Amino acid sequence: MAKKRPQTKAKRPQPTDGARAAGADGNFPVVGAREPCPCGSGRRYKACHGRAAAHAVTELVHRPFEGLPGECDWVALRELVPAATVELPLKDGLPDGVPSVTLATVLPMAWPALRREDGSVLLGLQNDTSSGDISRDLADTLRRALVADPGSPVQARRAPADGPRLQDLLDPEGAFEPVVHSGFEFWVPDPENAAPEVAASLERANSAAIPTVKLSGVDSAYWCETPEKNHLRWVMPHPEERLLDALARLHAAGRSSLGEGTRLVGSFRAHGLTVPVWDLPSGVGAEDVEKPAAEFAERLTAALATDAPLAADERRARGGLTNRQVTLS
Repeated sequence: MAKKRPQTKAKRPQPTDGARAAGADGNFPVVGAREPCPCGSGRRYKACHGRAAAHAVTELVHRPFEGLPGECDWVALRELVPAATVELPLKDGLPDGVPSVTLATVLPMAWPALRREDGSVLLGLQNDTSSGDISRDLADTLRRALVADPGSPVQARRAPADGPRLQDLLDPEGAFEPVVHSGFEFWVPDPENAAPEVAASLERANSAAIPTVKLSGVDSAYWCETPEKNHLRWVMPHPEERLLDALARLHAAGRSSLGEGTRLVGSFRAHGLTVPVWDLPSGVGAEDVEKPAAEFAERLTAALATDAPLAADERRARGGLTNRQVTLS
C-alpha cells in the first residue's frame, strides 16, 4: 500500500565521535564530542553538557508537522506521494536573491536541498534525517539552502539541538497547496533539452513513480494506481482512537466503502496521524471516487460525533482494522 520511491543514490551521513555538537542551552561554543566540555568540569563534552544536547536531538517527535498549515498533506507528501511540489511562504519573507522556496517530495541524488542557478531553493522532504525531529532537520537544511551558492546542493548534517523548526520559519497563515506531478521533470528547468545523463536519471525515477492524484473534493486524500488494484489513501487529523471507533461503526454497518467493489482494508500510522486505506477496482479512477469520498466524509463526521460504547459487532470490526494497521513512522 505504500508508495514506491524513485531509485536515487546518495551516501547517507554517518555521524562520528568527532562530529560537532552544540550545547543544548545554546550558551557553549561548538565543540567535538570527545573534547573537554567548555563548562570547565574536566569531563568530555559528550559525558557532560553533550548528554542534554544528544537527547534533545535524538528524542522522537511523534507529530513533527503539527502546527503547520496542511499537516495532513505534509504527512502524505513525506510517506505516500512519489512526485509533488509545494510553494513555501517564509514567515519573514524571501531573502534577497531567493525568488522562491519550493518543497519537493524528493530531489536528484536524494539531496536534502538544492539552490538553483537562479537563486531559487528546492527543499527535499523524503530524505533520511539524523535526529528524531524531522521539522528541525528540515529547518536547518532550509536555512543553509537560503545562503548556499547558486547552483549547488546542500548536504545532510546533524541539526543543532537548539536550532529552529519549520514552525519557526514558515508563515503560519500561508497556504499549503500541493501540486502532484506525473514525473520528476520539475527537477530541471528544461527537461526536453537535458543532458543525456540527466535524461536517463529522470527516466529511471519516472518509471518507479506510482501514478497518484490528489482528490479535490476532500482534504488530504490521494488516489493511486498499482498493477493489481488501485487505492485511496486518506490522511486524517482526528485522534487515532476516536477515528478507529468511528471507522469501526461504519464498517460494522456496511457503510465504510466508497462504492461497489471498494473496501476499507486498514490504515497506516504516520507521524502521529492515521491514514485509512481503501482497495479500489483497477477500473476506478480518481474522478470516480470524488463523490463517494465526499459522501463518506459526511458519514464519518456523524460517526465521530457518537460517544456511545461500541457494540459487539463494532468491536470486532475495530479489532480487524487495528490488526491490519501498519506503522510507517
